[in-house]
Amino acid sequence: MPDAFIIDACRTPRGVGKPGKGALAHLHPQHLGRTVLEALVERNGFDSAEVDDIVWGTSSQVSEQSGDLGRMAALDAGYDTKASGVTLDRFCGSGITATSFAANAVMAGMEDLVISGGTEMMSLPKKGLLPMGANNVHLQELHPQPHQGVCADAIATLDNIPRDALDAHAAESQARADRAIKEGRFDKSLIPVMNLDGTVALDHEEFPRPQTTAESLAALQPSFAAAADYRHGDSPTYRELVAQKFPDLEIEHVHHAGNSSGVVDGAAAILMASEGYAKANGLEPRARIVATANMGDDPTLMLNAPVPAAKKVLSRAGMTIDDIDLFEVNEAFAVVSEKFQRLLDLDRDKVNVNGGAMALGHPIGATGAILIGTLLDELERRDQQVGLITMCAGGGMAPAIIIERV
Repeated sequence: MPDAFIIDACRTPRGVGKPGKGALAHLHPQHLGRTVLEALVERNGFDSAEVDDIVWGTSSQVSEQSGDLGRMAALDAGYDTKASGVTLDRFCGSGITATSFAANAVMAGMEDLVISGGTEMMSLPKKGLLPMGANNVHLQELHPQPHQGVCADAIATLDNIPRDALDAHAAESQARADRAIKEGRFDKSLIPVMNLDGTVALDHEEFPRPQTTAESLAALQPSFAAAADYRHGDSPTYRELVAQKFPDLEIEHVHHAGNSSGVVDGAAAILMASEGYAKANGLEPRARIVATANMGDDPTLMLNAPVPAAKKVLSRAGMTIDDIDLFEVNEAFAVVSEKFQRLLDLDRDKVNVNGGAMALGHPIGATGAILIGTLLDELERRDQQVGLITMCAGGGMAPAIIIERV
């Protein structure tokens, strides 16, 4: 099987995802995609007419984010019209999935130069965006799917993971992100976002709160108790949906704004090539895709698939946990990454070493591509070899991918 090599990875800084408040909120989502796609050409000098495909992740494909954002961002970036594009949705896992699909096309020998990535502007109004299950009553009877925050609280309750452990985890994420920013660990991949008039829209991470401590987090009120009891018309509440599968569960609400992922805007892109194309065109590979995998799990708890996804991708690669130097596990909620580390008995100094989404934010469709680039940069900085990236996704899924430096 041919190898798929990562040539480069870049991303925008993440802006606060609130309408009219974040530094990127006034821009079109295609503009964020354009920013990273332009940067790949500028940094690597390839001919965009030779790009076989651009595989893009965007979860909320409504309003300005509809209409095949990957293709439109490439056109906005001045790519040759021969460079086609497709946009997919695996909820939070879209960025990893886009990268896996693009890599698999190269590994199948069908394509030679591909780009993956994603964009999500969470500051956009979500008009037309339906809840999980899209109001399908029959589906909800088969697989009740609550709000993700309620799922996080339910998992923490079922697994006896206390709030103080989750708050300590969130505080550590902030501290690690602060250190990474101060030491310039993100600088290699960070691309400033410019306004159309040439002024800077954002050139740094806007979301982190480095002053955060476990004590300050302990003072925050849980965020999802009210959501659990919200009722729209005759629909069941989220608490009632959980009770359909777990009738005796008394949910303890332990997640809040500080130990949940930040709401942000952002985009990321990854350039990949076959070995033959890279050699013929003077592109220097940084890493290769070792294996990819997808895994489904219980849609009602929704967030538990990263561990089985990690085990599956390790099996595909013929590796064990001990072969992995660094892990990136998206901090959608503190319980996701906390449980991942507990179940796999991981060395915590190998997981999310530069902080995660609780500190830096989670631009849904872009996050997977961001994590892949972040992990690659850190492998290079530490002169280590192998990394595993995974994340939970809506519907009870998780994609996973293993990369190895070359």
